[in-house]
Amino acid sequence: MAQIDFSGLPHVESMRGEDDSETIEFQGLHRKAKAFLGSFSWCGGINTARFGLGVSNIVAVFLFEIHPLRRDVDDILWVVVGDIPPAYLVTDDAPDPARALQVYIREMRKWVEAVRSGRTVKSLIPVDAPPTSGNAEALAMRLDFIEREILDRYREES
Repeated sequence: MAQIDFSGLPHVESMRGEDDSETIEFQGLHRKAKAFLGSFSWCGGINTARFGLGVSNIVAVFLFEIHPLRRDVDDILWVVVGDIPPAYLVTDDAPDPARALQVYIREMRKWVEAVRSGRTVKSLIPVDAPPTSGNAEALAMRLDFIEREILDRYREES
């Protein structure tokens, strides 16, 4: 598990967008991330939730401290949600929200490339859409946008 600096990650109760509308959108994304994580049988509950980064309804990254019901499950996980397939990520290669988003993009690109080349996606990050070329292209376009317009700008500001 990577060393995470919690000081820059506000509790979700404290997260604020640039305006009230964006704050409401972030709250909705938090509910989506919480429901996603809670859908797994190994998640025995959420202890705390922190906001990492986000851009309206496009993407948000949250850090959850959970009560795992199995020994092989980490108790701290990133969850990425938005106008993209939701996913949880371990913190091993992701000590901060920008790197968590970077890992998300890397793993989703593996899915896109497997679909494009006709390979199986069974051992890759789960995607909540059929592995069709149309879904792969739509996801690739979203990943390109997030990388170019959000992740690159986030890195510049850090």
